[in-house]
Amino acid sequence: MRILFIRHGDPDYEHDALTENGKKEARLLAKAAPKMGLGACFVSPLGRAQETASYVLDMLGCGAQTLDWLQEFPAKVDINMSKELQAAYPDTDKSGEGYCPRIAWDMLPSYWLFHPEYSDKNKWRESEAARCSDLVQVYDHVTNSFDKFLELYGYVREGGVYRVKKENTESVTFFCHLGVTCAILSHLWGISPFLLWHSLAPAPTSVTEIVTEERERGTAYFRTLRIGDVSHLYASGAQPSFSGRFCEVYGNTDQRH
Repeated sequence: MRILFIRHGDPDYEHDALTENGKKEARLLAKAAPKMGLGACFVSPLGRAQETASYVLDMLGCGAQTLDWLQEFPAKVDINMSKELQAAYPDTDKSGEGYCPRIAWDMLPSYWLFHPEYSDKNKWRESEAARCSDLVQVYDHVTNSFDKFLELYGYVREGGVYRVKKENTESVTFFCHLGVTCAILSHLWGISPFLLWHSLAPAPTSVTEIVTEERERGTAYFRTLRIGDVSHLYASGAQPSFSGRFCEVYGNTDQRH
């Protein structure tokens, strides 16, 4: 089995849509799509993913099923519950005298790297961020939903591998988001999601490809062939947009800090 994760184009987060550059990226993705072997397509309910997918689907003349669990990873942390976390999320907006809810995984590296539980495949569930958020519940909902999806294609999770009920060479494509893709990959690889949330930055419209590997009869593992591929942009002379990244050097005030 082969699965493609395609991130949406350059986002206009305020309107949950694509910027003009994002639309250009989506058109270039659609141009490459006929040779990509996308198979059955599934899409996040959020506008920026739906809009990105629409260019590809129009090109291919097919439709896609919307899956709610493919939306951008929605867990939020309440740093009002923890002085420690207020230092880990220093730019959190305020409402009145308190802090607004914050995306749980978007914390400073100088915090999570010095708290080893965030790097542990199990102990991140007991971290301060997990205690003050719905992080674990949301993660389990997403990964359980993904596993139920795989069962439909003949793969049943047992421990860290998948039992093969029926060999399958189909391809499927998810049009979704950076955060949820990292969460699913961490589940497949058996590592903490924080390692991927902070170490990967797949660009808008990038393609990540995983395939099953069955070295023993009846047992499958998912192996990654490419991560964040934007060759469809480079082929047309376009550069990937910056969304999802932070400043390369602190002194560059034009880039997100």
